[in-house]
Amino acid sequence: MVEPITPRLVIFSTLFPHPGQPNAGVFIRERMFRVAKVLPLTVVAPVPWFPLQSLIRLWRPHFRPAAPRREVQDGIEVWHPRFFSIPGLFKPLDGFFMALGSLPTLLRLQKHFHFNLIDAHFAYPDGYAATLLGRWLNTPVTITLRGTELRHANDPALCRRLVTALTRAAQVFSVSDSLKRHAVSLGIPADKILVVGNGVDAGKFFPMDKHEARSKLHIPLDAPVLISVGGLVERKGFHRVIDCLPALRQRFPGIHYLIVGGPSPEGDMRAELEAQVAGLGLAGQVKFLGAMPSEELRLPLSAADVFVLSTHNEGWANVFLEAMACGLPVITTDVGGNREVVCRDDLGAIIPFGAQAALTMAMENALARDWDRPAIIRYAEENGWARRVQVLTQTFQQLLVPAPVAPTEQTKTVRP
Repeated sequence: MVEPITPRLVIFSTLFPHPGQPNAGVFIRERMFRVAKVLPLTVVAPVPWFPLQSLIRLWRPHFRPAAPRREVQDGIEVWHPRFFSIPGLFKPLDGFFMALGSLPTLLRLQKHFHFNLIDAHFAYPDGYAATLLGRWLNTPVTITLRGTELRHANDPALCRRLVTALTRAAQVFSVSDSLKRHAVSLGIPADKILVVGNGVDAGKFFPMDKHEARSKLHIPLDAPVLISVGGLVERKGFHRVIDCLPALRQRFPGIHYLIVGGPSPEGDMRAELEAQVAGLGLAGQVKFLGAMPSEELRLPLSAADVFVLSTHNEGWANVFLEAMACGLPVITTDVGGNREVVCRDDLGAIIPFGAQAALTMAMENALARDWDRPAIIRYAEENGWARRVQVLTQTFQQLLVPAPVAPTEQTKTVRP
């Protein structure tokens, strides 16, 4: 009988929380730290570096925030090796330099942690770098598709590396079926890709008393309230929601819009958004609450009536289930895996991306509708983490099952 091999994972991703960017990649940590309760793992989260980047921070303070070389989060080691990367240039080389910069760290972990599987998140540059490391260290690699693959596939040089990474990987996970279909369209076999969506922690996200929540945020109890959560970047579409507010204010004069989010590796639009709000005369009705840790997010979600995100690209937005767990219907765009989360009319509405009139109408209808909020909460609770973690751990274990050994001439039974 062959003894099972316990997977010992290195989680490999450039997008991971650290003191300089505490809210970046929280969705990866939420997922994989739950796996850590079942399987031993450590994290290698490379950070880009080049010699003059500290000067750039003089006028762009949030540019590539510094990270410690090593830290411990929830009892788990997180390493941040540096890799050479010039901002905006030579992106096809990022994967190679990321692998090269991370190699010394993985060599040390190979001696002391004895990992046997590298689990990468995002196909490029992270997944590509991980497959190089896997080849150099003779270690199987898994890659999780999370949404940036759509953008990278439009660049021929990056697309080639993305496909190379997925081809070399022992297993590909996808957070949504739409991303799986995209990978299949690039030539990756469908049976190599397993869809494992993200979940929600119902012990952290549940509604609090609305009166209490609004009192803490200084919002009138009778005001219609919209909320969006995400990095303050163009992709998330806060500006598209703000553009709808003057029309919505005609029917809902006391409307409020809560914006929860801060700078992200993609940028920071806060100044532009504040200027847009001022230009539309909405300063008293749009609140910028800044970035908030997940354990505090329940407060503004409980204060709101409807969650909206006019995004142009998503893999699987965790925040949809988090909002639903607090009883909010979700209005969002028909991109990525959004339709897979908001899959019923009693959970919210899906509208075409770029259809501003449709977005306005969807928000107006949602604010006027009497929603079955307990049913929305039950749907969120049904999409908890337990089943997702079970599928992940079982798949990791199956990847390390030793292949059966064919009998040699000496071990074959000789019969007369």
